[in-house]
Amino acid sequence: MDIPNKQLVNKLGFAGLIPFCLLSLACWIVHPDWLGYFIKAQLSYGVAILSFLGGLHWGIALMSKNLNPVDTRKALLWGVIPSMIAWCSMVNVGVGFLVQIIGFVVAYQFDKQLYLRYELPTWFIALRLKLTGVVIAALAFTFIAANIR
Repeated sequence: MDIPNKQLVNKLGFAGLIPFCLLSLACWIVHPDWLGYFIKAQLSYGVAILSFLGGLHWGIALMSKNLNPVDTRKALLWGVIPSMIAWCSMVNVGVGFLVQIIGFVVAYQFDKQLYLRYELPTWFIALRLKLTGVVIAALAFTFIAANIR
């Protein structure tokens, strides 16, 4: 990937953190009557992003000409797991944040291994680590706000 794409990927990746951060902040400052809406919005955005992370694997598997059949199968199978984890997080709001935090950690760990097989640039894996760290912090702060406000 050339440098302009790297810059665009970085900008879009960090822009994707805006809802996580704003929703987390809102949970600390809004009137308690509104808190439930922001909690559900945070979980819903987490569902969308976890599902997106899985979808990346489908895109790579379908577009790659260099993956062997075993790695293609792994990519396609793994590609649906984040969506399943995300869906499970919506079953119960009380544990939803924990499920999503675990989901994002597991997704990063799998991505780190699979992205090397996909021959993606190392800067992308480093970016994923930064983005995952912020997402986990935002989810954790939202969970804390939900339980002490």
